[in-house]
Formats: sequence, C-alpha cells, structure tokens
Amino acid sequence: MHTKIAYLLATGFLVLECSLSSLLAQKTPTGNPADFKVKTCLHSVSYAGFWPGQERLNVDQFLLKARELGYAGVILVAKRPHVSPLDYDQAARRKLKARIEELGLKLVGLAGYTDFTAGMDKPGIPNAEIQAAYVGELAHLARDLGTDMLRIFTGYERPGIPYDQQYAQVVEGLRLAGARAAEYGETLAVQNHHDIALHHDSMRWLLEEVNLPNVRAAWDAWSPTLEGLSPPELRESVLRMQPYLVHTTAADYVHLPRFQYLPELINYKEREDLLRAVPMGEGIIDYRTFIGALKEIGYQGYIAYELCAPLQGGGSLANLDSCAKKFLDYIRQFE
Repeated sequence: MHTKIAYLLATGFLVLECSLSSLLAQKTPTGNPADFKVKTCLHSVSYAGFWPGQERLNVDQFLLKARELGYAGVILVAKRPHVSPLDYDQAARRKLKARIEELGLKLVGLAGYTDFTAGMDKPGIPNAEIQAAYVGELAHLARDLGTDMLRIFTGYERPGIPYDQQYAQVVEGLRLAGARAAEYGETLAVQNHHDIALHHDSMRWLLEEVNLPNVRAAWDAWSPTLEGLSPPELRESVLRMQPYLVHTTAADYVHLPRFQYLPELINYKEREDLLRAVPMGEGIIDYRTFIGALKEIGYQGYIAYELCAPLQGGGSLANLDSCAKKFLDYIRQFE
C-alpha cells in the first residue's frame, strides 16, 4: 500500500503530501469492546478563570494540580491565559515540553477556538483562510509541545445568511485547516459544540464531505443531551461517529428554571433554563449509556474532564479540586 496521500484543495491548487502513519496517529475505535480502556486527562479550561469566581492557575500551577489530583494527562487551552502561540517562542515551547515530561504527564492535545463562519457578513474578508492560518499556528505549537491532536470547532450559525453558504464555508475552512495541520503531523478533532453540524448525522456528513484522514471527531455527550436525545439515540450517536471518534470531553450539568416578571400581568413568563455544572454523576447527562457505547465500539482515546461553566458551590480552588477528584472516582466504575 502506498504510504503517501495527496491533498488537492479545490480552491487553492495546493498539493500536500504527508505520511499516512503520521496523519493517523490518533487511533479510531477498533470495534472490539475488549480494546477499550479508561484513560483520563484534565482540561486546563477548568482552572483558567473564564467563569465568574473561578480560580485561575498559571500553566505550571495547573500541571502540578493535574498530577496532584491523579490525572494521567492534560489538555491545554491554546489561548491566553494559558498557551497562546503569541506568548510561546521556541525556547518557551522547549521548556514547557520538558516540564510536562518531568512531571510524568502526557499532553493529550491542545484546545483551539475556531469559528469558521465568523465574519461571513463581510464576504471580502477571507475568514476561512484566516481561521485555517490560525489552526496552522496552533498545529505548529502542538507539534513543538509533543502532542499530535488539536481540538477545534465548526462555526456558529449567522442570521441572514443562507445555511448552505455557511456550511460550505465550514467545509472549505476544515479542508484548508486540515491541510495546514497535516504539515505538522497533527490530527484535528472537531468537537460537537458550535451550531453547524451539531447533530451526529450532520457531523458524520460533514466529516465525510471534508474527507481528510486527519480531520476526525471529538464527540461529547453534552450536546446530544441538550438536543433532547433519548438514551438509545445517545448510544446511536456514538455508533454513528465510530469511524471518526478520537476524543471526548465529559462534564455534568443541571437545569435551573428561569422566569421573567411581567408587571402588567402581575405574573411570570417562563424563559429558557440556565445550565450549571455539578459533579459527575449528579446531573442530567447519561454517562452510563454514553461510556457504555464508547466501550462497545472499542474507543481508543482519552476522556477529558472539564469545568467550563458556573459550578455548584462556586469556583474556589477547593471546590474545583473536589469536582476534579470526584470525576476520577466516578469514571473508575467503567474500567
């Protein structure tokens, strides 16, 4: 079998060759439940201070925290306040890579923050190219830090622009970004987070259309739950994503009802619920079904834990640590 793949980008006349082995460094599920193994990592967004009251740790403090809590690996936020390519020159990259190795941790991946439909109301700006160039910088950073996976998103749906036009830009952007990432031997793990291709059938369709071996899926249980999928449908979402699934992120949430007072009626109007984070196993997400499906397909990747929302009990270091520990206790039942 020939071990080179040529990418012909329809919009750019660019042919990129790279080894198949490097592009498939992230293993897709085997289909054999016996091959499933629980591997945990902690997402640094949990200690990045993005939410009101959330404690913020710097990168080294976070790495020490992950090791202290008992995590095997980490995912690092690839933007400030953690690992922005703007702040990490070659010397800083070598230092961080050495530090991760010194602590006995595995850098499972970097978390990129893309939105391929951004700026579509201004068609003169090549936003798909801009996003792809950003992904290329993150892929370079990821390679230098010693990981072969970069988590990214699709795009938010913009009002007033035809859906098919937005979808096409996501396809174009992912193809361009995939080609740039391949130059550094990186796999792009597309998370089901943004509006475009959120549902598993849509995501499967999207990845098949992009048709690059290094553009895979980071499939989570959170979005399917909020879409109203039943336990059998949640399982089906994992089965549908099997050919692409290389990563997943876990967190648990509860609904908090919300109402608006209408003084003219002396009454309340029901609004959309708030979602708030709670310890694993105490919320609405059926992880028994979801992780059971991961085992069923012989999932090979890590299960990352993140605290990426206002948290029950607040964002103090003690509370963050408590939730991170509870995740490890919870996940052991699936070993």
